[in-house]
Amino acid sequence: KSPLGRRVQRYVTSGRLVPNALVVQVMAKRLTSSALGDGFVLDGFPRTAGQAAGLDRVLRQRKVPLDGAVYLATPLPVLVRRLSGRRVCGRCGLNYHIRTMRPKRAGRCDRCRGQLIVRKDDQLATIRKRLAIDRRTASPLLRYYQREGLLHRVDGRGHIETVFGRSLKLLRRKGWLRS
Repeated sequence: KSPLGRRVQRYVTSGRLVPNALVVQVMAKRLTSSALGDGFVLDGFPRTAGQAAGLDRVLRQRKVPLDGAVYLATPLPVLVRRLSGRRVCGRCGLNYHIRTMRPKRAGRCDRCRGQLIVRKDDQLATIRKRLAIDRRTASPLLRYYQREGLLHRVDGRGHIETVFGRSLKLLRRKGWLRS
């Protein structure tokens, strides 16, 4: 609910990408010394080559190298199905999914019995618009990390446990996980 957060929210709810400079500004605020301490994982950031360059600048200033970038390569229909299934309690904000995390009672929150709603950014038209933009911007981002020798692709198709297993295997192979 900060002024910066409200600026970001206007873009997100309309399905537009947040400008690179604004995203990097938000992330730079979050990437404090304590957050970077023993390593970190960023999910969904950066989304553009411009954001990647901004992240590189922030990390260079903080003397923290980036070890790798992981891309979950997932076909568009799978992404639409996954994203369009989210439901959120209008009262307490608890998340559900109509296929993978169903409430005990359809349309109602298990915690507070509030009505489950579809957020504006989870509506089909917004999802399709957002994914189209994402696909256009992903190619330069992937090339950016490929050139840097940091890109690692993981097949994003299949059950959540299968994709998790593939991801875990990569993280262990690269030495990014401690036992």
